[in-house]
Amino acid sequence: MLDIAEELHRWAEEGRSFAVATVVAVGGSAPRGPGAALAVDSGGTVVGSVSGGCVEGAVYDLCVEALADGRTRLERFGYSDEDAFAVGLTCGGTIEVLITPIRSEAPVRAPLRSALAAAVRGEPAAAVRVARGPAALLGRMLVVRSDGTAEGGLGAGPEVDRAAAAAARALLDAGRTGTVDVSEDGSHCPGGFTLLVESRLPPPRMIVFGAVDFAAALVRAGAFLGYRVTVCDARPVFATRARFPEADEVVVDWPHRYLRRTDTDARTVLCVLTHDAKFDVPLLKEALGMPVAFVGAMGSRRTHEDRNQRLREAGVGERELARLRSPIGLDLGARTPEETALSIAAEIVAVRRGGSGTPLTGSRLPIHRDGAERESEAA
Repeated sequence: MLDIAEELHRWAEEGRSFAVATVVAVGGSAPRGPGAALAVDSGGTVVGSVSGGCVEGAVYDLCVEALADGRTRLERFGYSDEDAFAVGLTCGGTIEVLITPIRSEAPVRAPLRSALAAAVRGEPAAAVRVARGPAALLGRMLVVRSDGTAEGGLGAGPEVDRAAAAAARALLDAGRTGTVDVSEDGSHCPGGFTLLVESRLPPPRMIVFGAVDFAAALVRAGAFLGYRVTVCDARPVFATRARFPEADEVVVDWPHRYLRRTDTDARTVLCVLTHDAKFDVPLLKEALGMPVAFVGAMGSRRTHEDRNQRLREAGVGERELARLRSPIGLDLGARTPEETALSIAAEIVAVRRGGSGTPLTGSRLPIHRDGAERESEAA
C-alpha cells in the first residue's frame, strides 16, 4: 500500500472514498511481493498493481464490491491447470490479497491518513494491518513510528497492539515488509492473528563521484530505481545544477572529504566515475572501510590494476579490496553513457537482490528469487 502512498494521500486529502487491495502473502513465482497494492476510487480511477496484470481485472471488481458494501475481504489467487487464462496467476504462483474499503465512516481512515502522510513526508513509519483473523478485524490498522509512538489500533486489545508495535519497530529498523503471527494474548504464536507490516523508510542514497558525461545518465537511472541521488566533484566548473538537473543534490567538494561528513547506511550505493588516482585512491580508501551496500569504480582493467596497487600501498587490505566492484557494471557491450548507466544499474540490482547477472534464457534459476526470502522473513 505504501508503494502508492502519494496517490492515496491525495485521494484521502480530497475526501474521496476508495478501496485498497494489498498483497499480504505470496507463494511460488508470484510477480509482486507483500505490500504491493492496487486502489480504486468511487469514480473508478485505478492506481497501482498487485500482480503485473494477471489478476488486476478481478481485483478491480472486488474493490468496487468492497466500496459498495463496506466489507473487507481476503481473497486468494493461484494458477489453474484447467484454464491458465481464467482468473489466476499464469506464472504458477499464488497471492493472497486483502481488499479494504476506505469510506468516510471506516475506522481505519484516520490511521491510514497518518501512515500516508508520513510516507509522503519521507518520515520512517510502519503500517500494521490485520491480514488474517476474525472477519470484523480484517484491515484494522496500527501506525508505528521510529520513536515508538503509535496511532490507531487492531481492535483486539492492548496486548496485541503492544506486540504488533514491537514487531513493527523491528521490521521498520530493517526497512522490511513482512508478516508476523500474534496470538490473542500478545505472544508470537500462530493461531491468532496474522499481521502485515509495511515499512516505509526514506529512499536509499546513491552518491555518484565524478561530474562526467556518464554521471548524468547514471543520475537518471538511479532516480528511476528509487534512489536519492547526489553528484559530488571537486571541480566547480563541472559540478553544476545545470549539468545535473535531475540530481537531488550537487556538491562541490573533494570526494573523500564529502564522504566522511555525509550520512550513509547499509543501503547506500557509491559509484566512482572519476578514474583519476588523485580522487579515486583517498575516496576508495574511505569507502571500502564503510558498511555500505555497494562500492563500484569505473575504469579499464589496466586502470583497475593500477588503482588496486595504489590502494594496497595506501594501506587497504585484501578483504576491503574484495568489496570493490571494478570495472563497474555488467557486461552488456555498453558504449554510450546511457548504455553504461544501464550496465551499472543492472549490477547494483544484481548485488542488492542476489542475482547472477546471467540471461534468463536457458537458466533454471527461479525468476523471482526473493520469494523464499520474503517468506522466511515473515516467519
